[in-house]
Amino acid sequence: MYLSEYADQDATGLARLIHTHAVSVDEVRAVALQAILAVNPQINALVEAWDDEPVAAQGPFHGVPLLLKDLGVSAAGRRNELGSALAQGCTADADSELMTRLRRAGLMPLGRTTTPEFAASTTTESRFSGPTRNPWDVQRSAGGSSGGSAAAVAAGLVPVAHATDGGGSIRVPASMCGLFGLKPSRGRVPMGPDVDEVWSGLAVHGVLTRSVRDSAGMLDAIHGGAPGDPFHIAPPESSFSALAQRAPGSLRIALQSLPLNGQKLHPAVEQALFNTAKQLEALGHQVEEVQPDIGVSWEAFVELNARFWSSNTAAWIDAVAGATGRSISAEYLEPATLALYRLGKSLQATDLLGALWERNIVARHMGDLFQRYDVLLSPTLPGLAPMIGDYNQGQAQLDGRGWMNRVFAHSPFTALANVIGAPAMSVPLGHDSRSGLPIGMQFMGAFGQEGMLLGLATQLERATPWAARRPHVWAGGNP
Repeated sequence: MYLSEYADQDATGLARLIHTHAVSVDEVRAVALQAILAVNPQINALVEAWDDEPVAAQGPFHGVPLLLKDLGVSAAGRRNELGSALAQGCTADADSELMTRLRRAGLMPLGRTTTPEFAASTTTESRFSGPTRNPWDVQRSAGGSSGGSAAAVAAGLVPVAHATDGGGSIRVPASMCGLFGLKPSRGRVPMGPDVDEVWSGLAVHGVLTRSVRDSAGMLDAIHGGAPGDPFHIAPPESSFSALAQRAPGSLRIALQSLPLNGQKLHPAVEQALFNTAKQLEALGHQVEEVQPDIGVSWEAFVELNARFWSSNTAAWIDAVAGATGRSISAEYLEPATLALYRLGKSLQATDLLGALWERNIVARHMGDLFQRYDVLLSPTLPGLAPMIGDYNQGQAQLDGRGWMNRVFAHSPFTALANVIGAPAMSVPLGHDSRSGLPIGMQFMGAFGQEGMLLGLATQLERATPWAARRPHVWAGGNP
């Protein structure tokens, strides 16, 4: 198998080739490692590659290469360093539940991808592993916090990579790197066994892919409750793969063109949103512009998230420092992470309870919106991918709340889905004609409505195909 042949396949296509013996698992592993060796130096998407994983199981994705984000999922005997010098050398004793399911599906893990320190950013430019570069323009960010996973999939190193999302960390890099990224509903994919929920329920597991069918098939492989989970979501009426192929019918779509903070959209983003609305109407959907009422002010919304992020990050840092014996200091942590730590340590239990109370207000207001509409459409991001270095500039002068304001100013659309626990996806439907950079559109549904979103995404993928678009850095050769 040639690199060009490998890179052109999505996970479903590769699995079919392996199943029909058109190519062997060993051939696929060899060419995937070749792609990583050849291309990763240009984008810095991997912390490390593995060439000694055992033979993959006979699952639906038997032999398909996978990369794991360096955070949130544990593989026995492998390091899990959270993008931080504080956790350097930390090694997992056992597979997490998600890792067990990925192996059972036949996926072949080939390494770890970069992440910002403790995932507390929407760019992946950690001091620990250096900046991850966008395959569409290596001078720009790949997004975060699943930026390494996104860059690797976009550049054709692997067809699918693990990701997490606590405020947009699947959808933000999907938008910047021209990928499909679905954040599942809270509890759809298990987080255990070492934790029940992450970031007080804001964070979820998922994947980044180049096709809708891959994300649907992956969700089939990993969804469902595990023993000891705090709650179980009702399973879909049929497989997510089948639901992705089902026509969604005429949907009531609410269009949000203005972020809740009042920020203006980049002209190319605004045009992409307008074009998407027109395409949806041509497909028979009803589109109506709205400005969601979430029941609290923008400032209160950022503050409730700041309390969740900082208190959970502080507890996480305490645990890692206790395990490694390292100091919680500038020697091992970046300024923004230390600022979040200090904020978290300053909070009282009643502050966190107040955040939970306000989260309920937001969820009830959005519940009302989803009584009237099936989908909330917005851009994934108000602007284009920033230049490397711009996002983190001056972070040493910011306190914890200042850092949160920066993160949320960059990504004001995405965190709403995390707060209410709803599924949301970034779909690569636009691009900037001047820079060539991709632009993602975000579609959010009511709790548990991943199947409906996947069906809509497949419809859009057929109407506005993106598979043929290639970034500047591409494992298959010149785009």
